Amino acid sequence: MLLNFRKEILPFITSTENQHIVEDVNDDCSDILVVSDSMAIAAHNEDANVALVGHTYLIKGILANGICFTAYTYAGELPSCAFGFNSHGLAFTLNSVPPSEHEIAAGAIGRNFISRDLLEAQNIDDALARIQSSEISIGHSYNLIDLKTRRILNVETASRNRYSVHEIGAVPFFHANMYIHLKVDQAKDDNSISRQKRAALLPKGSKNDFLSLLGDENKAAKYPIYMTGPLLYTLCTAVIDLDEKTLSIIEGNPKERKSTYVFSM
Repeated sequence: MLLNFRKEILPFITSTENQHIVEDVNDDCSDILVVSDSMAIAAHNEDANVALVGHTYLIKGILANGICFTAYTYAGELPSCAFGFNSHGLAFTLNSVPPSEHEIAAGAIGRNFISRDLLEAQNIDDALARIQSSEISIGHSYNLIDLKTRRILNVETASRNRYSVHEIGAVPFFHANMYIHLKVDQAKDDNSISRQKRAALLPKGSKNDFLSLLGDENKAAKYPIYMTGPLLYTLCTAVIDLDEKTLSIIEGNPKERKSTYVFSM
């Protein structure tokens, strides 16, 4: 159960101990999103510490209220702090964001419990209401995807009921692991900044461009978008196509376009 509070607990550990632990559990993700006349896509790199390779699971849940969900989940954690979708056609992907320590509220709700709650949302408005009504401890970035209405929202949150909503449109939107539109005092993340700058330079005109962007290894960069170690590793890429109503999971570099699993949504 404590694994579900790891992001909330770390800031309250003494700095010497914290430095070692952060190196062990640091995680980063990248998303590229668009909703245009020609395509509606949410593509997500799930990045984590290399120690977590082989310790993730796809969970299918059927609840007493009739809702069915599928979620990519880390061992020992609630589904899902990564991505998932349910039988209402509501899906989400997630990006961690690094607020300064004073931005974290003790005694509030852990982010894993909020994302678990999203798996029961009936639509994008319900999902947004669940996020906005939660007294969270630490901020997060939620990419909410509604197949029925063909909408994608990026929702950035922070403690003390602060949030900002950005509706995704025809201009492709890339999100790494720093706040973009919510004004919050945040810790500098060189990894995220590097990926954000690199993504700004790459083509984004098609679904294949999105996959190539998320598969960009950029050997000259210390922090590439597609990660292969030694500390961080891209575990998989999730591609949600709102028009095809599919979620594809690619294990390996997404620019090769070889899906391991394809789910009808």
